[in-house]
This record gives sequence, C-alpha cells and structure tokens, in this order.
Amino acid sequence: MFSKKKPNDTENPTTENAAEGQLNNEQFDDASAATEETVTEPVEEISAEEKLKLENAALNDKYLRLFAEFDNYKRRTQKERVELLQTAGKDVIVSMLAVLDDFDRANKATENATDINAIREGVQLVHSKLKNILGQKGLKEMESINTAFDTDLHEAITKIPAPTEELKGKVMDELEKGYTLNDKVIRFAKVVVGS
Repeated sequence: MFSKKKPNDTENPTTENAAEGQLNNEQFDDASAATEETVTEPVEEISAEEKLKLENAALNDKYLRLFAEFDNYKRRTQKERVELLQTAGKDVIVSMLAVLDDFDRANKATENATDINAIREGVQLVHSKLKNILGQKGLKEMESINTAFDTDLHEAITKIPAPTEELKGKVMDELEKGYTLNDKVIRFAKVVVGS
C-alpha cells in the first residue's frame, strides 16, 4: 500500500523538492527572526549614570584629540615662522648680489686707475643701482630738512637756536637719514631741531 506511488507523484519530483526547500527556508527565516528578536529583547537599558559616564568619556576623548591637534598646529606654525624668518631676507640678498659684484669690479678698477672722475662716476652708478634695488623692495628715504619735527619720524639729537622764527620747531639739519619700508618707519632720522 505504501509502496505504490501515484502517477502524479513521479511526474515532477524537482518541483516538489523545490517547494519543500522553500517551505523549509521560510520556516528557518521565521525561526531565526524569532531568535533575533529574543536576543535583542533582553538588552537592558543603560542607567542614567552609566549614560553620563559614557558621554563624559566620549567628550574627554574628543577634548584630548582636539588638544593634540591644536598642539600639533602650534608646533607646525612655529616651525614655519622660524623657517620664514631664516629665509625672509633671501629675496633682498639675492638682488643685492649684483651690487656686490659691481663693488668688486670697482675695487679692482681702483687698483690701476689714475682718473679719479671715472672712479667717482662708477661709485655713483653703483650707489644709484643700490638705491633702485632697495626702492623696488619698498624702501624709501624720509625727507626731513625744513619739515616740522615729528617724534613718529625723527629722533632729536640736539637743539640749536633757530636763525629765524619760521625755523623754530623744524628740522635744521639731518645727521642720519631715516627710512621707511612699505610706509612703516624702520629707522628714525637723527636730526637737529631749531628752538
């Protein structure tokens, strides 16, 4: 009785096996979903104190990382500043090398020269070249003679009696020129003031 098979059962055994496999997979998925639910359900809620401890730990970690990053930033910028100061004058020095070469040539020329006017002209050319190069870098001479004495620009060395009333409080003589670099005073003019 059990050994006889119906003709319908033998016609398509693969579809029957596939249907049984699908049914088993659905049951397995349902079982695993049920186990996952049971696994996630017993998780206990964290107490308020533990929550605060975790937040405190996270904030401390964030603070330490930020502090370390800022410390690295300070070190990096300090190193860049030192490098900048060491090489800040490089551009000016390189442009002055041409003037130095001119002075070397002038020294060689003075050894055998007999014409003093030619030497004077050569020195004046080198001097004007030096002024032009420094002027291109932003250096300017201050005009001080016959201007009102200004403590922001001048350094009074001495006072002398003014020959006229209009020269009182004005610069009568300049002992050392003053210079500005990009409109900022880098050397005060040393002057004699009329009183």
